[in-house]
Amino acid sequence: MAEGANFNSTSVGLKAQKKILSKMSSKSIAKVFIDDTSGRLLDNLYSLLKEYTGNKKEAEKVVKNVIKIVIKIGILYRNDQFSNEELSLAEDFKKKFRSTAMTIVSFYEVDFTTDKTFLLQGIRELSAILHKLIQRHLTDKSRQRIDHVFAQFLDGDLWDKIFKQKSCSGEEASLKAWTDPIIADLNSMLDEGNI
Repeated sequence: MAEGANFNSTSVGLKAQKKILSKMSSKSIAKVFIDDTSGRLLDNLYSLLKEYTGNKKEAEKVVKNVIKIVIKIGILYRNDQFSNEELSLAEDFKKKFRSTAMTIVSFYEVDFTTDKTFLLQGIRELSAILHKLIQRHLTDKSRQRIDHVFAQFLDGDLWDKIFKQKSCSGEEASLKAWTDPIIADLNSMLDEGNI
């Protein structure tokens, strides 16, 4: 066997990107890979989760995990690491994510339309698709990050509070200050085709 026959520069490059990613702070990563609207949406999501859970560290962990998952999948995609079947899964995820975002916006903007069972089923489907997509690429730690993020969004009480507080005021509307801009950013991203 010739010297260097097992060497694969793509593999080395991918490992280097993952290594660099693990050394960077979430803020610096976000600035490179996430646009202004997405960044603002994530900032408001952090504030909403902090208010809802009463736990700053938990809210930070959820948003950091979202960022890490998005970046890792982006790196895999940019380096042509996905098979045709996985690219099909990615397309399914994108369509389901768009549909779920539209559902959230609709439930928030149109009174008496909320179907929490339908929404939670969509979120479960997103989780399942994402797990299939990353199955052969990412570690158990990344799978745990995905589970952690989706567990937060499968909390029916969170959605109850989000949708019920829309028309409330005062203490009852404790999430409204962050939900309104999140919905506005989701609408903008949907209109621009970024979701």
